[in-house]
Amino acid sequence: MATRGRKPLPTALKELEGDRGKGRRPLNKDEPTPPQDNVKCPAWLMPEAKKEWKRLAPSLIAMGVLTEHDMEAFAGYCQAYARWREAEEFLSQHGTIFKTPSGYVQQVPQVSIAMQNLKIMQSFCAEFGLTPASRARLYANSGDSAASDDPMESVLKGGWQDVQ
Repeated sequence: MATRGRKPLPTALKELEGDRGKGRRPLNKDEPTPPQDNVKCPAWLMPEAKKEWKRLAPSLIAMGVLTEHDMEAFAGYCQAYARWREAEEFLSQHGTIFKTPSGYVQQVPQVSIAMQNLKIMQSFCAEFGLTPASRARLYANSGDSAASDDPMESVLKGGWQDVQ
């Protein structure tokens, strides 16, 4: 039986988005956090999929979204990307239609292959926060946490020893 409502976002993505619920929906502090230290590109991926893995994985790991337990899902995205790109390259070289021996004009199979893999990519992109809409909701940390001059903010973040 399927669950109702929207699929919940991982806490790592919710933290990057900020408090969209304005305090009404607390973050799940007990969400399991799988380790990130053993995230490796699978050897079985197509060469183009490995390139996509190497392009995106470092930033997803830094955001806390890609962990050991997410490797298969991300590999699925990368493999769909490689197949989509392969089909698109074929279409660029050979076109989208051909004439059958009986004279009918027909669409080449790569059109549906490209469309199917694009849909797969889009669903994985939403899961990992890679779509423009999901990126627009994210608020990245500037990395300079010591830049605040507010002493109360420092106290709340645990730096109360430094406040004078």
